[in-house]
Amino acid sequence: MSRLDFSLIFFALLSLAGAAESAELRGTGDLGVIVERAAGSLQIVDTTHRARIGQVKELGDLSHATVVYSRDERYAYLFGRDGALTKIDLLNASIVKRLEQAHNSVGGAISQDGRMIATSNYTPGGVRVFSAETLEPVADIRAEYGEGQFSKVVGLVDAPGQRFVFSLFDAGEIWVAEMKAGTAPGIRKFKAGKQPYDALISPDGRYYIAGLFGEEGLAVLDLWDLQSGVKRILPDFAKTDEKLPVFKMPHLEGRALVGDHWFLPAIGHHELWVVDRRSWQIVKRIPLEGQPVFVIARPDERQIWVNFALPDNSQLHVIDTRELRVVKKLNPGKAVLHMEFTPKGEEIWVSVRDDDKVVVYDTETFEERARLSADKPSGIFFTARAHRLGL
Repeated sequence: MSRLDFSLIFFALLSLAGAAESAELRGTGDLGVIVERAAGSLQIVDTTHRARIGQVKELGDLSHATVVYSRDERYAYLFGRDGALTKIDLLNASIVKRLEQAHNSVGGAISQDGRMIATSNYTPGGVRVFSAETLEPVADIRAEYGEGQFSKVVGLVDAPGQRFVFSLFDAGEIWVAEMKAGTAPGIRKFKAGKQPYDALISPDGRYYIAGLFGEEGLAVLDLWDLQSGVKRILPDFAKTDEKLPVFKMPHLEGRALVGDHWFLPAIGHHELWVVDRRSWQIVKRIPLEGQPVFVIARPDERQIWVNFALPDNSQLHVIDTRELRVVKKLNPGKAVLHMEFTPKGEEIWVSVRDDDKVVVYDTETFEERARLSADKPSGIFFTARAHRLGL
């Protein structure tokens, strides 16, 4: 080897070493995304520094977009309203793979072991399951409830035992799909009631609760005791009360189970229902200034934060979970669509669509800590969700 060849190799190795030293290594535990619904893009944010660190564009119709995360928190799986499923690398701010899996979709879930992604579809009605690694198809569960009739699927969540649980809006049913490796899905079907519109699963994975739009009450399925079937709760409560027009359906996945109480939004009412988790009876009705949409608990369960449907969607209410009353009212701006707590709850990020901003509040003092620009922001999803059921 000549002296010139040796010099070239030596300097090439030095260059590689320098590049390795300068490359930024980071974890993903304080990352998240903000959906920019009109632009069809995602902002990738650092919650520790309250800063945008990347953006992914050309993601289609994000008017009802939701996100779940891989167990290592590196990959986000985005479910678009147009039926697209997109796997996104947070560290590289890039699309790993994207596919058009349906015509109209409203969300999805990731399995208990993190190996499968399920989509919740309106058209064609059903649930489709894919490999989380490759997005290759695993199963196609058609929500057929009559000859040639297919139901819109809502309220899709992951559950212990490698199961997905979801509701059929048109059929009035709850289905439990067992996804054991190497076998076809095992489906159990339960009558729920008229028009289940959304659902939640308790943090321990035991109870699946579906709200009913077509009749009073809610449907509860105990996943520890499927033989008992669906139990109807609160079928007659507030039945004679005057209902207001419903401008936006409550989102039950913005769940709140604190101690012995469920905090549930009341359809067509300006109030929150506090329900005993054992008797399933209402113990208090908390008056609000609008129809609640998202009802979410701070990670330490000391507070409940609530946003509202039109025409009151510029407001937020904060409820003390010990006193069971509203203790703070905030007005972040026009069209508050979503809220997300930082992993340990010291801050909450609030999307304000019509003001093109995300406002960050201190949850103890209620002071504004930061304001980030975003193009018509809606959903906010942090990677801490990767380790919680049903989110």
